[in-house]
Amino acid sequence: MAGSQDFAADPRNATARIWLNGEMVTRRNAKVSVFDAGFVVGDGVWEGLRLHRGRLMFLDAHLDRLFQGADAIGLDIGMSRQQVTEALNDLLAFNRMEDGVHLRLMVTRGEKTGANQDPRNALGKPTVVILAEWKVPSPAIVTRGLSLATVGIRCTPAHMFDMRLNSHSRLNLIIALQEAIRAGADEALMLDPDGYVSSCNATNLFWVRDGEVRTSTGAFCFNGVTRANVIRLCEANGIPLRLGNFPVEDVREADEAFVTGTFGGLTPVREIDGRPLPQALPGYRTTILRALYEGLKDAEAAR
Repeated sequence: MAGSQDFAADPRNATARIWLNGEMVTRRNAKVSVFDAGFVVGDGVWEGLRLHRGRLMFLDAHLDRLFQGADAIGLDIGMSRQQVTEALNDLLAFNRMEDGVHLRLMVTRGEKTGANQDPRNALGKPTVVILAEWKVPSPAIVTRGLSLATVGIRCTPAHMFDMRLNSHSRLNLIIALQEAIRAGADEALMLDPDGYVSSCNATNLFWVRDGEVRTSTGAFCFNGVTRANVIRLCEANGIPLRLGNFPVEDVREADEAFVTGTFGGLTPVREIDGRPLPQALPGYRTTILRALYEGLKDAEAAR
């Protein structure tokens, strides 16, 4: 049993270099201080990106989210957008990577004078790491699908902890996932503070009833780049779509469902809270939107 992040190991990753503060280092030498703010208190932001046919997908949207997140927590990345882009491309070129690659770009507040929470104790130089791995979703997941279980951990509003920040602090989401795993599921279905459907622990959720694609308002879920692309694809192709506050019972009665994320794209769901969804995987709307999304990626790569 595995979630939407399931992938097959690739031996090439053992020798792939990692970009660490401007240097290309081996896995063995990819180290940061135990006083680093990211290690001590999870103080940092990150982005996941995909390389498709030689091009980083939707890079502008990802960089927008990265810099907005850093600004929200008062973190100076110490690099311009152009410099970040050059670092990404330099790493890909060094590793001779052209397709089927997933990247994780991480920025923390850097080393601190001591192991404490206060950001004023940072030494002023952020830590920037880029991991690039040959990593593609397991092909079997398209027909196997995911099992979701509703959990007690809620998504939080911005004035408590903004889910739309790609923060290094993921403990609430890990606890939610652990609850789902104990229930025999692959991922957690999380509700908002008012009990309406919000997102999963690592992905955003869409479902279909009577031909209409449904999802949350977006107020409490991840600020997903893939989610935004799916919404635009529905609007551009005349696919009925409704964003709203939906009770979990609405999802449980879905005809089909899928989750979205940078790594997996659109991943079908097979059951929710123990109820198998009636359509064979991938469902009718899911199949259409998966094809549209692949076309969007190809168009992005050809730009």
